[in-house]
Amino acid sequence: MILLPKELHMRALITFVPIALTTALLAACASTPSVSTGSDAAVTTMPVAEADAALGAAIAGTWRDARNSARDVYRHPQQTLNFFGVEPTQTVIEITPGGGWYAEILAPYLRDEGHYIAAVWDDAIPGQPKYRYDLNKTLRTKFAGNATVYGTPEVRVFDPKAPGFGAANSADTVLTFRNAHNWVSDGNAEAYFKAFFTVLKPGGTLGVVDHRAKPGTTLDAMKDSGYLTEALVIELAQGTGFVLDAKSEVNANPKDSADHPNGVWTLPPTNRHDATDAAKYQAIGESDRMTLRFKKPAG
Repeated sequence: MILLPKELHMRALITFVPIALTTALLAACASTPSVSTGSDAAVTTMPVAEADAALGAAIAGTWRDARNSARDVYRHPQQTLNFFGVEPTQTVIEITPGGGWYAEILAPYLRDEGHYIAAVWDDAIPGQPKYRYDLNKTLRTKFAGNATVYGTPEVRVFDPKAPGFGAANSADTVLTFRNAHNWVSDGNAEAYFKAFFTVLKPGGTLGVVDHRAKPGTTLDAMKDSGYLTEALVIELAQGTGFVLDAKSEVNANPKDSADHPNGVWTLPPTNRHDATDAAKYQAIGESDRMTLRFKKPAG
């Protein structure tokens, strides 16, 4: 791992950013108010403007897959991670990051002063869907292929039938993007939320983004469509001890009716529809999504 002094952290990331954006990011660093995590085990914080600029530089990084960057318009990474309070000095666990859409941002952002952990399905467990092994391989290859950018992020395996994500009270933030609908479908969502609660430090944050169903949608309809009601996700989190801290509409899409022939997979990026309907669903864009911030009580 290439360790850079704190004052060089921004320079290392901005090296990869277009000049116009670099100028804007460096100008933003002129203001340096600081914030606290509010956690019992608080970490040293970077000034707000500097942290935001570092995150912006990571999002603008040329190492990102162009197909991933093209989806920023739907996934709003800067606003989403700011809402969740992610800071470059934190220990952050991302649950099943797939091929690494957010990992391409989070691993460089946390490289020098924080700790990025990708929690992935245990490859040693046989009989899982093939895509899980393939995505794990893709993620490991991505990290190994650019250590200068990613450093040495940790890939931590877990048993999907009995999830656990590390020592109790060891993480500042747990993030999960578009995963909860899978756990609900598999019938083990409660086990995941319990594991999140265990691994987080007192005062720690759980950030959840997922496809949003209309209020009153039945459980069977949620399982079939891939859309979940906010009420169900909040119930799952609160049932394991979390407190709902805030909601955001940053990932909302009012064009999405959440009622499509092949569920959420009808829409981009999966596009499970007839070719003749491509323009229709492209005009809708990606799904309407809830963005929920939960806290583990500090005391």
